[in-house]
Amino acid sequence: MLHGGASYHVNTLTDPTVLEHDITSLYLPGLVDNSTRSQLADLEALLICDRLHPGLLREHAGALLGVADRGGTIVVLGEVEAHTWLSDVDFSPRPTNFWWWLTGESPGIRRHNADHSIWHYVGPEDVVWHYHGILLPARDVTPLVSTDDGGLVLYEDRSSTAGRLLVSTMDPVHHHGSNFMPAATRFLYGLLRWLAADPE
Repeated sequence: MLHGGASYHVNTLTDPTVLEHDITSLYLPGLVDNSTRSQLADLEALLICDRLHPGLLREHAGALLGVADRGGTIVVLGEVEAHTWLSDVDFSPRPTNFWWWLTGESPGIRRHNADHSIWHYVGPEDVVWHYHGILLPARDVTPLVSTDDGGLVLYEDRSSTAGRLLVSTMDPVHHHGSNFMPAATRFLYGLLRWLAADPE
C-alpha cells in the first residue's frame, strides 16, 4: 500500500484486519530519495491509497506504473487526480451527495459485470455510498460501478499495460481510517481480499 502518512493512512495500515494480508507499507515521499522506489521492482500488486499528493504521483507515475507494465495489478483509489497521470482517461467533477441515505434519494450508483471476480469479495451494497466525480476512460475498459449519467466510479483496465489497473473515484482508506462509514470499510476489506486471491 502506497500511502502519504496521513492519520487515516496510518490508522488503516495498523488495522489488524489489514495486517492479516502481510502488506508492505510504502511511503510516497520516499520515492523522491529512492527509498521506496527500490521496493516497487518486486511487487505483484500495488494499492495506491486515496487522497495522496497528486504532484508526487505525477512525478513518479512511470515508476509506479512499472508494476502493471511488468504484468502486475495496480489499484488506484480516489482523490489523487488520476486523470493527470494515467493515460486516456478524463475526469468530470460531480457534487458529492453525502446525505442520500437520510433523505431517501437514490445515490445514482449502479454495479456492472456481476460475473467479475471482484464481486466474490465486494458486496453490491459495499460500493453504494458516495463518490468524488466520475472517470471517462477513452480505452476499452470493464465498467464495474457507474453513475446514472454514464460516468465510471470503478473500472478495470487491461488494455493500457501488460497487467491491469483498477481505478476508482471512491476514497475508502480515508473513511475507514477516519472511523466512519461502514460500507467504505467493507469495500476496502473486499479489495484486499480480492488482491490477496490474485484473481485472473
